Amino acid sequence: MGTERILIIEDDLEIQELLKHSFAREGWKLIHAISGEEGLAALKSGGADCIILDIMLPGQDGFKVLKKIRELEDYQTLPIIMCTALGEEADIVTGLELGADDYVVKPYSPRILAARIRSGLRRKEIAAIKNSEGIKKPPVLQHGALKLDVDRHSAFLGDVQIDLFATEFAILAHFMSNPDIVFTRQKLITTIRGEDYPVTDRSIDVQILGLRKKLKECGEMIETIRGVGYRFKPE
Repeated sequence: MGTERILIIEDDLEIQELLKHSFAREGWKLIHAISGEEGLAALKSGGADCIILDIMLPGQDGFKVLKKIRELEDYQTLPIIMCTALGEEADIVTGLELGADDYVVKPYSPRILAARIRSGLRRKEIAAIKNSEGIKKPPVLQHGALKLDVDRHSAFLGDVQIDLFATEFAILAHFMSNPDIVFTRQKLITTIRGEDYPVTDRSIDVQILGLRKKLKECGEMIETIRGVGYRFKPE
């Protein structure tokens, strides 16, 4: 890895300073922002390889900032780690549904956070290598009325485009690439995000439920295998 750019969107200056000293040995270039608006401006002007995003920010909260980042075409797969004192299951599920890759609850160990960042950067690097070698999913996946354009990160029901969050899109693309195969919840998320991705059965179930709703009648192709996990059964 080279000098990766880590954008830290955090309004607590003491935490900013703590992370600055804790990450000094990593060789990363740290970019600091104390509000969502400032963070978005920094991302658009200079880019980033990973984002640390607080939720309780002045102005736009972290959830709104996360949603706006995922709407930017160039940053739909950018590793984003939510760091916040909001540790309730509902908050974690919301962050994951909006496209966060990871979720760390305050107070946290800077060493653990650094490990999570390294993991996110590795996944990003592996994906880039696979793309450069031509190892990737077919550009268009289709089963019945359901179609995914992988390169353009677009999903369609017939001629109507549907709005999917990054994790929903990744889950559906994996299902459609591997029809009739049963995946446990853990296997499903490990394949998409990596071994150390923090996940609960509840968060996976919520994301599958949301995905089925958006797919309408095609949602029936995602079958629940009781006591095991899920399977994509094409029409």
